[in-house]
Amino acid sequence: MERIESASNAKIKLAASLHQRKERERRGEFVAEGVRLAETAALSGWPLSFCIVAEPALANERVQGILGILREQACPVYVVPPNVYKKASATESPQGILLVMKTVQNFLSKLDAGNDALFVVLDRIQDPGNAGTIIRTADAAGCSGVIAMEGTVDLFSDKVVRSSMGSLFHLPVVPDVKGSDWMTFAKKHGISCYAALLDKEATPYFARDFCKASAVVFGNEGNGVSGDILDGAEPIYIPMDGKAESLNVATSAAIVLYEAFRQRYNAASSQQR
Repeated sequence: MERIESASNAKIKLAASLHQRKERERRGEFVAEGVRLAETAALSGWPLSFCIVAEPALANERVQGILGILREQACPVYVVPPNVYKKASATESPQGILLVMKTVQNFLSKLDAGNDALFVVLDRIQDPGNAGTIIRTADAAGCSGVIAMEGTVDLFSDKVVRSSMGSLFHLPVVPDVKGSDWMTFAKKHGISCYAALLDKEATPYFARDFCKASAVVFGNEGNGVSGDILDGAEPIYIPMDGKAESLNVATSAAIVLYEAFRQRYNAASSQQR
């Protein structure tokens, strides 16, 4: 481990710059911050650039475990005073450890689109907390991947990475996809595309068959699913009995994806009997 004393050090400046999207895209790197996230990231197999750890965090046993993993991977570690760490951090209450990582590029053509594929499509979702939570839910529900349409929040932003709770490293995510490219991909692989809408005339989500190759589209928080995506999708609706006008998009995703999980779980259980 090396020690850094100055906030003007090049490594500190580099980590701080990655809180801006243009720098993440230019360098092909991003930040994973926090003990739990750093644990998952260190074990993910994704390429690591370096680690910055605040000196007080060295007393944390979990941090020491992470540093042991990083040593095995020959990842450089820089120990810094708390005031210098804050220059590199983007959190209000930092836990004292962050990793600078290389972005792993995924493409539609590389996705496994077999007969049991289940994809989540983010159509211009803007809130990073929503995007990260949907990625986390998609991971838990056994989805095959997450596709983000052009205009969606950067999936490697600090808040998306943190909200995903490490699920970003567990399943393929494909950013900045054109609507026409997605529809071509879905048609080629026989993927049934469903669009979650605030439309009582649409089919209730639980009446659809998610056991076949499927994709569910969740649209922009204010404007819903875009027209070009909607033209190639079947609308679905989450019935509501109270006075709420709508559900948060991340909540909607959890409801629909776990219906798909339920259907697939029951189908698999029936085949084993």
